[in-house]
Order: sequence, then C-alpha cells, then structure tokens
Amino acid sequence: MSTKRKPADARRKDLELAISRIQRGRAHTKATAVNISTVAAEAGVTPALIHNHYPSIAERIRELQARSSRAQRDAKHDELKATKERNRALREELDALRDQVAKLASINEVLVVENRILKAKRGDPKVTDIGIQRS
Repeated sequence: MSTKRKPADARRKDLELAISRIQRGRAHTKATAVNISTVAAEAGVTPALIHNHYPSIAERIRELQARSSRAQRDAKHDELKATKERNRALREELDALRDQVAKLASINEVLVVENRILKAKRGDPKVTDIGIQRS
C-alpha cells in the first residue's frame, strides 16, 4: 500500500493557502487562531512536517503570532542589556555603601575611644584606665 506524496512546492502552496484561509476566517477546520497546529490541521499534514521540512513557513506563522525567533531573540537581548545595566548600577551603589559603612565604622571607633577618655576624665568608677573597663 503506497501513498503518493505531493511535491514540496505543492505542499508549500497548500500550507500558504491554509494560513490565508485561517486569517480570513474561512478555514475548513473552523480554526480561528494562526498557529502551527491549526495550519497543519487545515493543510492536512502534521505539525512536525512544518517544523522539519518548511522552516520558512514555521517562521512566518511565528511572525503572525508575534513570536518570531528573531523578535524573541531581540527582545531577550534587550532585556539582557537592561538587566546588565541595572546590575552594574547596583554594584556601583553597593561599593559606595560599603565605603560609607567603613568610614562610619572608623568614626564610630574614634567616638568610642573619645567617650572612654571623657568618662575617665570625669571620674567614672567603671573606667579605671583608657580602654579598660571593670565589669
């Protein structure tokens, strides 16, 4: 039992006509959305045939869905650039905050020592020597 296969250009024409019918709302399968499955059903082929043998038709269908691989790639690239820029800005902010924390820690230590000196001068019984406290 052998089945006669259609030539590639005839099959391509069938696929393009299926896309056209679906877009105009005149699909035999009553399909309303253009996607690979509905086009395949309308043309009487499998979705795998479109993916494997007609990549230009598959890309056209994706473009009609606003999901072309080029558009998706460009969108991902733009998103990646924006994320990298945001990360760079956050790293700069983190470095600046670390510097600020280090400066504040240094100032805090100076103030602690000055406070001990002042308490020692005032005669605080807990402070006997600078930097040494009794418990």
